[in-house]
Amino acid sequence: MKRKVLLDKALWSGLAVALAGGGVAAQAYEQGDFIVRAGAVMVDPDADSEDINLPGVPTLNVDVDDDTQLSLIGAYMVTDQVAVELLAATPFEHDVVAAGAGVDLDAGTVKHLPPTLSVQWYPRGGASGWQPYIGLGVNYTFIFDEDVDRELAGALGAILGATRADLDLDDSFGLTAQAGVDIPLGGNWALNAGVWYMDIDTTATIKTDVGNVKFDVDIDPWVYNVGIAYRF
Repeated sequence: MKRKVLLDKALWSGLAVALAGGGVAAQAYEQGDFIVRAGAVMVDPDADSEDINLPGVPTLNVDVDDDTQLSLIGAYMVTDQVAVELLAATPFEHDVVAAGAGVDLDAGTVKHLPPTLSVQWYPRGGASGWQPYIGLGVNYTFIFDEDVDRELAGALGAILGATRADLDLDDSFGLTAQAGVDIPLGGNWALNAGVWYMDIDTTATIKTDVGNVKFDVDIDPWVYNVGIAYRF
């Protein structure tokens, strides 16, 4: 009886180890796999702009604050080590500030969607365990719902006599670079962390009934994502 109990324990222990090993092995990424990642993604602009010159106002430059939204990222393994990935997210909204010597104006808000297509390399593709990756790609940033803040509109009215002010930013197309990792949780699940650097350049135009002001803005954000991943 004692020997049977010991054999049963050994059997269940061996089965548990086998299942655990199988769960880890299931994390090996292979050709034909689909990987879906979801989580929170933050766009943190490293903004710089041309000088904005308005009569009677010190030279101004534009800054853009960060925003965090929900992410949905899909990747398809073309080979064991090469994948194609599409980054999508809910729309981002950023406050825009115009600042200079002794001047700090809330200029407005903008919304954008930055779908990004990347080709990725997985050095450990085909092997179990952690799955680090790097990638290069292209980004198209669709900018919409640009609004001028009352503070800027009031300043333009007081200085230039403008009774109307609108803000317009061109869409952007640029290159991206990324790095990330999937950390196995068991089965087909993993934790995901990723970072992108995006080249986002746009031309901004402040339109008023007394004239327009146009200037280039380099947004060039770092983008950070943390979430979960599931392999199909």
